[in-house]
Amino acid sequence: MAFWKFTALRLGLVAVFFVLCMLLQLGVLLSALAAAVLAWCVTYLFARDMRDEAARTVQRRFTEERAPKRGRGELDDSRAEDTLVAENPDVRIDNDRRREA
Repeated sequence: MAFWKFTALRLGLVAVFFVLCMLLQLGVLLSALAAAVLAWCVTYLFARDMRDEAARTVQRRFTEERAPKRGRGELDDSRAEDTLVAENPDVRIDNDRRREA
């Protein structure tokens, strides 16, 4: 929700600044550019908490509660290792160490 609030604030500011720039007769292209830059500056300076919360929301969306994607080969290898260790308790599999040449 914080992401959408921050996005709405920034888009609202872009619209306000665009209208103001058009009233100053800066032209469409320059008004759009100036509005985008001014909206970014205002939200950067005065909406820090909202911006940070929006960033945390996006970060949580893409990182939390997601299992890492594993390919079929990796899953097959994992099952084979689990079976080997279950059948032979003396076998030690250490994939975390680098192989020495």
